[in-house]
Amino acid sequence: MTRVVVTGAGRGIGAALAEAFVAGGAAVVVNDLDADAAAETAARLGAVAVPGDAASREGVAALIEAARAELGGIDVYCANAGVAPGGGAEAPEALWSAAWEVNVMAHVRAAELLLPEWLERGEGRFIATVSAAGLLTMLGSAPYSVSKHAALSFAEWLSATYRHRGVKVHALCPQGVRTQILQAAGEVGEALMGATALEPEAVAEEVLRAIEAERFLILPHPEVAGYYAHRAADPDGWLAAMNHLQVKIVEGRS
Repeated sequence: MTRVVVTGAGRGIGAALAEAFVAGGAAVVVNDLDADAAAETAARLGAVAVPGDAASREGVAALIEAARAELGGIDVYCANAGVAPGGGAEAPEALWSAAWEVNVMAHVRAAELLLPEWLERGEGRFIATVSAAGLLTMLGSAPYSVSKHAALSFAEWLSATYRHRGVKVHALCPQGVRTQILQAAGEVGEALMGATALEPEAVAEEVLRAIEAERFLILPHPEVAGYYAHRAADPDGWLAAMNHLQVKIVEGRS
């Protein structure tokens, strides 16, 4: 039986991932900073709730220790917890720090503790919820965009460094998903992503397909691949187009 940990699983993508893994016969630990949400999701799915902070060094260590005790080991770790503070260069440093801790260092700290066991037995799977913002950008939120680019970079590094030793890595990069993060983005988020926003369950289904196909990039919105290629081939054209959206949608000017 596959043993899975999903962080940020009280609701949204995390809860959908936990449900999909349970439906596939896995034993799942549900983690969320919101203890009530974690307990509710776990009870609904027949999973195990281990609430707590999945970002701090102490919190990650406690989660992994508890999950190993409950499951007997960890085969798949879904680093899904994330925060999306708004603002640009003027955003308070506390918001930048929160984005870095949750969106990046949570992944680094989990990998540090998981890798010795995985490398010893020659297998393990790390799924990082990155967002299309990590491939492209997210207007209106510099801390989110910057930290998600870093999360993608770390996932790439893990894959490039350890795939020959049995460690599988995936970067989940959806655009809009009907979660609290999209709701918190308000009118701008709805204007940018609302028309193509997916339900969390559709994202989870794509994750399972990507695992089966052993694809590093998981793109629930397949058009993101074209945007990513355009960005790489013509960065000035890409930035000009994004600036046009900034003016038209974020600043509300024609």
